Amino acid sequence: MEFILVGFSTMPNIELFLFPLVLMMYIVTVTGNVLIIVVVMIDPALQSPMYFFLRNLSFIEICFTLDTIPKMLVNLLLKHKSISYIGCAIQMSGFFYFGCAECFILAAMSYDRYVAICNPLHYATVMNRNFCHKLVGGVWVIGIPVSLLQAAWIFSLPFCGPKEVNHFFCDAPPVLKLVCADTYLFEMQALASTLLFLMFPFVLILISYIRIITTILRISSAEGRHKAFSTCSSHLIVVTLFYGSGSIVYLRPNSNYSPEVKKMLSLFYAVLTPMLNPIIYTLRNHEVKEAMKRILGDCIQPVT
Repeated sequence: MEFILVGFSTMPNIELFLFPLVLMMYIVTVTGNVLIIVVVMIDPALQSPMYFFLRNLSFIEICFTLDTIPKMLVNLLLKHKSISYIGCAIQMSGFFYFGCAECFILAAMSYDRYVAICNPLHYATVMNRNFCHKLVGGVWVIGIPVSLLQAAWIFSLPFCGPKEVNHFFCDAPPVLKLVCADTYLFEMQALASTLLFLMFPFVLILISYIRIITTILRISSAEGRHKAFSTCSSHLIVVTLFYGSGSIVYLRPNSNYSPEVKKMLSLFYAVLTPMLNPIIYTLRNHEVKEAMKRILGDCIQPVT
């Protein structure tokens, strides 16, 4: 009826340190992403496709962290770190789904920057409102099959023996270790899904940035090159953090890292990266900073 999430119980001193740290980072993550959503929605200067995609990325980040961090925070305070059988399946499905959605929204954002820099004269025509809504609709829909399939497949297999999941959330690899059946077919399907739903968007991003960098290098003035690169630098940093942290854990499943080290690495993409994304887009984006100043000024002015 339930699983035990081992988490960091083997390191009690680290648990005491992690709770306030993770709580603070989670508050910053939610606050920063909510702030970006509100600013983009109400500021007239931010009604372009780039910020429409950014608004969706922020909402995905909120959902992604909501799926794992609150339960992790509760378990850091409890001795009995349990999660129900259904709760574990829902958490795993949500993690698959929102991770997949983030991959594809990052790919959509890279295509937007590609059109803006490499084909600026046709930008308004290509990235029209209807196309952007269809693109985002596809982002939200495409992850449903793989998330439901993987979670349903794992939880249709027989579990026996210990019920301890050696992680701080219900991720597929540690849950799969509790299955007492042949998991070869599932592992092949999981590998195919990873290549299709994670690496395919990455390849699209890579192709877009090769074209973007080639175009930027052909710009004659240094000021023009700097201006062009600044429009996509925040997105490039976010892509690097997201794929870099995830690949360390998921593309090296049989590495020599101990379970404790893997859990610490998982904290990076589950907690730290979502917190850094709104900070990066706020500090490195002049238009977002100016919009926040205008909104803050409008809020303060009536009071004064």
